[in-house]
Amino acid sequence: RTREGGRIVDEAAVIARVRAGEPEAYAELVRAHTGIALRAAAALGAGADAEDVVQQAFVKAYCALGRFRDGMAFRPWLLSIVANETRNTVRAAARRHTLADREAAFAAGPAIPESADPAVATLETERRRALVAALEKLSEEHRLVVTYRYLLEMDEKETAQALGWARGTVKSRLNRALRKLERLLPDFHPREHAREGGEERD
Repeated sequence: RTREGGRIVDEAAVIARVRAGEPEAYAELVRAHTGIALRAAAALGAGADAEDVVQQAFVKAYCALGRFRDGMAFRPWLLSIVANETRNTVRAAARRHTLADREAAFAAGPAIPESADPAVATLETERRRALVAALEKLSEEHRLVVTYRYLLEMDEKETAQALGWARGTVKSRLNRALRKLERLLPDFHPREHAREGGEERD
């Protein structure tokens, strides 16, 4: 289940309706996951092509629903398709995206409330920019795991599914990525910091 607007969308029920010959029901999944899909595409380097990447990912996901395993979560499965589409788009265009492209992922992320103190809002914006700059200095694997766990706010199981990694791999790579980020950003304190010894809350 996932939340769309103010209500809960039963993903399994929607997928069952699509498979039963009600293709228009797929629009519920599109509405529920477009936001996070756009953030993922932007964070992974799609830049100005993010909307096209997401549209193509939804088309491919729809065509592959017959192979979607019952009991799986739709969001990480979709984001794995978004990640593949982003890589294909970047390679086909043969270009390097700038730091500004990744900053777009933060612009599409959780908004700073309009009621927030201007000084606090400015500080938060600067922190986001600093984090984006630091992520650029990580390896692709470390950048991916931090992006999924913290920028897209996915749990460990969803991250493993989206990246096609074992959960133990997600945990170990996240720990190493966080250590590197802490050296680059002494004030970086993620909400679910890996505990000493490689353990973390699920």
